Amino acid sequence: MDLGLTTRLVDALKQNRYHAKRCFDRFTLPGKRLMLKAQELISIIEKTIEDKLERAKVLEGSLGHILSSTQEAVIIPPYVALAVRVSQGQWSYLKVNADDLTVHKLTPSQYLKFKESIYDNEWAKDENALQVDFEAFDFGMPRLTLPSSIGKGLDYISKFTTSRLGGDLENAKPLLEYLLALNHHGEKLMINETLDTVSNLQKALIVADVFLSAHPKDEPFHTFEHKLKEWGFEKGWGDTAARVKETMMMLSEILQAPDPINMESFFSRIPVIFNIVIFSIHGYFGQSDVLGLPDTGGQVVYILDQVKALEEEILLRIKQQGLNAKPRILVVSRLIPDAQGTTCNEEIEPILNTLHSHILRDAASKVLEVMECKPDLILGNYTDGNIVASLMAKRFGVTQGTIAHALEKSKYKNSDVNWKNLDKKYHFSCQFTADLISMNSADFIIASTYQEIAGSKQRPGQYETHAAFTMPGLCRVVSGINVFDPKFNIASPGAEQSVYFPYTEKDKRLMSFHPAIKELLFNDQDNDEHMGYLVDKTKPIIFSMARLDTVKNITGLTEWYGKNKRLRSLVNLVVVAGFFDPSKSKDREEMAEIKKMHQLIEKYKLKGQMRWIAAQTDRNRNGELYRCIADTKGAFVQPALYEAFGLTVIEAMNCGLPTFATNQGGPAEIIVDGVSGFHIDPNNGDESSNKIADFFTKCKVDTEYWDRLSQSALQRIYECYTWKIYANKTLNMGSMYGFWRQLNKENKQAKQRYIDILFNLQFKNLAKTIEIPDIATIKFQEQSVKTKPTKPTHAKPQEPVQTMAPNETRLPQMAITKPLPVPRYIHGSRLISSTGKPLLVIVSALIIVYASKNLYSYLK
Repeated sequence: MDLGLTTRLVDALKQNRYHAKRCFDRFTLPGKRLMLKAQELISIIEKTIEDKLERAKVLEGSLGHILSSTQEAVIIPPYVALAVRVSQGQWSYLKVNADDLTVHKLTPSQYLKFKESIYDNEWAKDENALQVDFEAFDFGMPRLTLPSSIGKGLDYISKFTTSRLGGDLENAKPLLEYLLALNHHGEKLMINETLDTVSNLQKALIVADVFLSAHPKDEPFHTFEHKLKEWGFEKGWGDTAARVKETMMMLSEILQAPDPINMESFFSRIPVIFNIVIFSIHGYFGQSDVLGLPDTGGQVVYILDQVKALEEEILLRIKQQGLNAKPRILVVSRLIPDAQGTTCNEEIEPILNTLHSHILRDAASKVLEVMECKPDLILGNYTDGNIVASLMAKRFGVTQGTIAHALEKSKYKNSDVNWKNLDKKYHFSCQFTADLISMNSADFIIASTYQEIAGSKQRPGQYETHAAFTMPGLCRVVSGINVFDPKFNIASPGAEQSVYFPYTEKDKRLMSFHPAIKELLFNDQDNDEHMGYLVDKTKPIIFSMARLDTVKNITGLTEWYGKNKRLRSLVNLVVVAGFFDPSKSKDREEMAEIKKMHQLIEKYKLKGQMRWIAAQTDRNRNGELYRCIADTKGAFVQPALYEAFGLTVIEAMNCGLPTFATNQGGPAEIIVDGVSGFHIDPNNGDESSNKIADFFTKCKVDTEYWDRLSQSALQRIYECYTWKIYANKTLNMGSMYGFWRQLNKENKQAKQRYIDILFNLQFKNLAKTIEIPDIATIKFQEQSVKTKPTKPTHAKPQEPVQTMAPNETRLPQMAITKPLPVPRYIHGSRLISSTGKPLLVIVSALIIVYASKNLYSYLK
């Protein structure tokens, strides 16, 4: 997409020819290389043009604007190729000859070939090099055009569907066929074969509307069910006369003149989703005692809360549809005989606080046995879960959604072009290929934030980095994924309402935790759980809770506080993070941050004003801790250098705690600055600390200001960030995209054939190169609790109601895909912590390989 950029650059070079020639000569002077930051180009310009006025003229003009929007520059003298990000999701590729300043527009393929010349010139010249182009198979499919529309796929799919069904009645025939196919365990739903034409359906709806108008609104469906059946209507329209009438009227209006709002509302009422399979493969997927185990993190909380919300919403819909069906949600994970004291060696485990949801730790073949039918919706999580979900969704022909959570390619600089050097350790070739397959197989993709998809003005989104990239010697991806694809949707997770609720709800407060929390915050003695003390215990507390690593920036917050005398006079500081003793950590970065914390506490004499608490794992107590901070009229601070989403921000706001959060990443979307909280710049500590101090100064003058911010934070959460909203959106996606895939089945089949080729001829060969380590060669460096593997039971799960005591830990974390315990390190020569990135990537790759091999064999 050029957007006139070539012409603009040509004009800019003409207008500033003298300075431009000197600058481009400087760009090419060091020789062949890849420059990854626009700031590098700008820095060279600043050094080249000595005159301030002339320099400002260039930098503030079109040339400066284009170069500052450049994400990378490939330099092979005399040429400089620029990858210019015009706006979110919109890129242009240009090549400038430094000798004569001529400009050539490049296609993504041409740009990638030029880039490959630095790393593998023979590959770049190969006419038969593998080129992956998924866009070629999206012929005729609608695309969004405005960056502001990215992530709103469901809204636009409703509009596109409306357009397809409008006009002649014959256009509505696919909808009729879809409704005729609806059933649950063989029982017809909505309509039967009596209504075999759109015209007959339309007439029957009019007759039914007149009939229902004469009945009381709250009259149960079963009292008039037999009459509707005579006209061709089955169960599923509603549980009362009023709801049946509403649903039928929606369909009548769609058949008469469809509109997007009616379309989405109608599909949200269709009884189409009863059974869901969720894949979470890597790590130890359990409901307790899994924190700190290899590859086990917050995604377990996400999925367990997700399951509870989805089940509640499905049960509500079933009731409103007038049905008596039993839903089933299965979280498919890995059975781990050496479960290290967890329940990860149990084949089937009921999920707490649910009626019909279980963890199934077995092969995909068990899904049909336990569920007794095909699933209606399959959701994958992370690279490994998504590739398995793609294979299973294809096999069963059901709707598939994917949730990446994090994409490795966006985390490691140059991981694509340097894949050969990194593959033995990280297996990026396998991982990136799996991600591409999953993204393009999915009917819809769920992201937590806009930035996850398309980034910000300054940086591309995680998915956006997969639009065009190359792995020289393996494949050239000229069109991997398009962020303007309407399959992208933003559905932000919430915080568990039973755990994180407002501090003002006194009757729900967990008072049993208060003695322990009081000791945690205010005891003057140092111990293994807390250090430092607070002299003035009446001051408000600014509070933060995160991992102790560089990105989370807890040491940055500590330094901001230490430097700002005004802030120190107004509030105390309490942080929950990591260990106190560096020797207890196995992560080098965390060790360095621990040492830095001690140095800062000593440097700024923070004892008496700061409390450092070791990492806490009890969700319920943490929820009450947030509320106790709110009791002090304090605030929550999230100072991360970058935060993809910001679940702690949601938790704090859910408890009614005014929140200051980083403007880098997801929290910038969660908080409306100055209304429901405040944005802070993690790269400007003085400005950020003064912003916090200004808030507390204003609270002293205006005693109601704190309460207003607290209420605004809660309002923002209730409007946008609850699990109920998430579950409603997800089920609506499953229903609407299920029909959309039927409307576009020819296109879907064509693209699937292309995906099959990539999977069978590329991915499977890559998978064969990955050696799955023999467990006998793996030795753990630390003692762990060993549990005797229990004999797996093959009995179908019972349906007891699961409950959880208020003080029960239900912390989470992930799962893997081979029935062997996962090592904390893979290579004996290098110890890697449970939170280490190398382990995450290696294990994920092994999971992808093992899961794909086994599931593929089963499906075949």
